[in-house]
Amino acid sequence: MQFETLLYSVTDQVATVTLNRPEAMNALSRAMRLELAQAMKLAAEQARVVVLTGAANPDGKQAFCAGQDLGDIRAQDLELILREEYAPALTAIAEAPVPTVALVNGVAAGAGAHIAMCADIVLAAESASFVEPFARIGLVPAGAGSYWLPRLVGPARAMGMCLLSEPVSARQAVDWGLIWEAVPDHQLQARADVITRRLAKGPTTAFARTKQLLRASLGNSWEEQLSLEAVLQGEAGQSYDYKEGVAAFLDKRKPEFEGR
Repeated sequence: MQFETLLYSVTDQVATVTLNRPEAMNALSRAMRLELAQAMKLAAEQARVVVLTGAANPDGKQAFCAGQDLGDIRAQDLELILREEYAPALTAIAEAPVPTVALVNGVAAGAGAHIAMCADIVLAAESASFVEPFARIGLVPAGAGSYWLPRLVGPARAMGMCLLSEPVSARQAVDWGLIWEAVPDHQLQARADVITRRLAKGPTTAFARTKQLLRASLGNSWEEQLSLEAVLQGEAGQSYDYKEGVAAFLDKRKPEFEGR
């Protein structure tokens, strides 16, 4: 499938979705929002890991995503855009049945930061930053920001980020629990390759159930979570990968998971 605003490729069970509006720091246009939902669904069918990243600017400056393209929405209904365009794209990332890795290679602002937060693992270059700029133009942190921020960094830091709109560095984001890891810029791709190769060779169905469990725990009671654990562990115990994992352990060898 060809995309207008994205680059898409699959290599060795890893799908890479690149936000590709470098002249606009990969700001989100309507076409990009719609294509992102399509690309995520396609990637989940064709690969065992999905990487999300942003294309470099023409001058070589890196950017993950500068957020909403303000020139694209001035005369439009913001509520409708969030419901019909943002929600499907963000949900496709958050609920992907395979691991998702956000490779934040530059600024991640507003909805761009929220796209990264929807991924399972966020790796950032040390030069990258995360910012909630909505208050600067009289808006609220929509596009899943109000969901993820309090859960990831706590209410106090979430409130500060949203009301003050001050950038948070990649290193600070790690310290706050906003992202998984920050690495020197020149090591970002190599580190991402190590992680994605590992995930691509892992027990994909167990990963999917792990994601389901951890996300459900945010709203479940103790009893509900223990019950869901039992159900999903029972399902995982019927998989080929579980049998292979046990056999490999007993044989003292590395397992060869097939994601089934």
